[in-house]
Amino acid sequence: MNADASAPTQPPAGSLFELVLLAPEAAVDDVSDAMVALDALSVSVEDADAMTDAESALFGEPGMPPPKEGWQRSRVVALFPTDAAARSAARLLQAQDFFEGCAVQGVRAVPDQDWVRLTQSQFEPVEITPSFWIVPTWHEPPAAAREVIRLDPGLAFGTGTHPTTRMCLRWTARHAPVGPRVLDYGCGSGILAIGAARHGARDIVAVDIDPAAVESTRLNAEANNAQLEAGLPGLARGEHDLVLANILATPLKVLAPLLCAHVRSGGQLVLAGILARQADELIEAYAPWVALQVSDEEDGWILMTAVKA
Repeated sequence: MNADASAPTQPPAGSLFELVLLAPEAAVDDVSDAMVALDALSVSVEDADAMTDAESALFGEPGMPPPKEGWQRSRVVALFPTDAAARSAARLLQAQDFFEGCAVQGVRAVPDQDWVRLTQSQFEPVEITPSFWIVPTWHEPPAAAREVIRLDPGLAFGTGTHPTTRMCLRWTARHAPVGPRVLDYGCGSGILAIGAARHGARDIVAVDIDPAAVESTRLNAEANNAQLEAGLPGLARGEHDLVLANILATPLKVLAPLLCAHVRSGGQLVLAGILARQADELIEAYAPWVALQVSDEEDGWILMTAVKA
């Protein structure tokens, strides 16, 4: 039975949350990659038919490859820092074309542990460029850091640990000064908007469909002394020198006319959340407005950019 991904829960204080999914063999890699892109703290895959007559082993003979790459039905379990983050990930996943045949089983609180220490141990400073770093508040910035964003794991996506976020921030750093007018569409934690503020932008709008992400962006911007406006998508108006959107390929294709309309003539469009094999789909979707090209690639993810004529 599919769980309602928006149903509220009352978790015990200090818990983390597991988003539990069922996926056929062909979808497991895409679903797992998407969970990582949405800043899951961890992702595990197990046989959904374990301990039943349908259970299948993946072990081959010694020196031989396994008979199959995956189980016929897998249970994918992604760990998130908050209930809101897990449910937001479920909503985003259900909108993806590769989610066909998959199902959300639910979101559940994980029994209490010392999650603060566990979470902190998993988040180290992240290098974007040799002089630009993302640093959790419990760490001192590296000596080489000249520009720093202070960011801890929280309610919304984007901590700098995933290749899509790093590529966007790296592009911004390499094209500084940016702006002055910047739109971060699908802002999550606000990390890309804050990165733009660190590199020359002065008139920044950050929008997201998730109110929790909007609040997270406001709090992170305040903590980093970054001046910006954050709100729901209706806040995005007019044209901008730079439009950033780190979402996933399916919503990016749907949003093509809207995002391109927000880029001024001569302005830059930067898109992420795209797998390398999805490049041609995005190029085709955006062709009526801009000529997208791959500008960066990391771990199977790509950054696509364009200049609007």
